[in-house]
Amino acid sequence: MQRLQPPDWATPKGYANGITARGTLVFVGGQIGWNGGQQFESDDFIHQTKQALLNVHAVLACAGAGPEHMVRMTWYITDRDEYNARLRELGSAYRDVMGKHFPAMTCVEVSRLVEARAKVEIEVTAVLPD
Repeated sequence: MQRLQPPDWATPKGYANGITARGTLVFVGGQIGWNGGQQFESDDFIHQTKQALLNVHAVLACAGAGPEHMVRMTWYITDRDEYNARLRELGSAYRDVMGKHFPAMTCVEVSRLVEARAKVEIEVTAVLPD
């Protein structure tokens, strides 16, 4: 796996501009902030985000993968202002679950998600090396 960083660009914080990789592709469908029993334990954005990340981690593990194999993440959030206001907490929750591996990321504000209580949904593509 190799990060793609144009030499004259500022280094991104918390994500990569691009990644190249070879191996077995792992696709993790959108994970939201409920537990394995599909129950929400909180309506707090940071709590739901950490749970969604734990869910991603669990699905990756089923393929023998971990955060270090992620090449792309897409985040769907319902409140951009809360996301920006809580970046420090968000970063801490992310590192608690995913460590310091930052794949190429996209974050999009959406008006709502399919599950009414969900505040975030995260999908991932990972690559297990050959």
